[in-house]
Amino acid sequence: MLSRTALGVFRLNGQFLSVSEELARPAGLTAAWWQVLGAVLREPLPVAGIARAMGITRQSVQRIADLLVAKGLAEYVPNPAHRRAKLLRPTEAGRAAVARIDPGHARLADRLAAELGEEAFAQTVRTLERLAVAMDALTEAAPEAQGEAQGEAQGGT
Repeated sequence: MLSRTALGVFRLNGQFLSVSEELARPAGLTAAWWQVLGAVLREPLPVAGIARAMGITRQSVQRIADLLVAKGLAEYVPNPAHRRAKLLRPTEAGRAAVARIDPGHARLADRLAAELGEEAFAQTVRTLERLAVAMDALTEAAPEAQGEAQGEAQGGT
């Protein structure tokens, strides 16, 4: 069951990345740039916060954030909670680029809803969200569980 789930998610990831690249290209963005800009549309976030929300490494987000800043699509602003970890926020140009993607994104969402049916689409979203939360819980517990397994293997409790 886990293998089928993982393979299905990997396949979906590839499909979403491909479609996202097509949607983002006319706006002068890549899928990765769009993803990072999208993470900070509502509120500025530190790079580490964006990485956590996206489930990727801080270094990957840092590279993309620096590119977005260099292209004038985002900017670093002071973080009142942490002097060294600046916040990333989109510039007006960044917001405009994401806005150019919105119509194509909305059309894709409508087509998916029509293909799956509204309720099935909503249930799929809820299931994927639950799966992500469960994987987060397992990942956070992993070091603890690994330590227990090693203790048992060495004759501990």
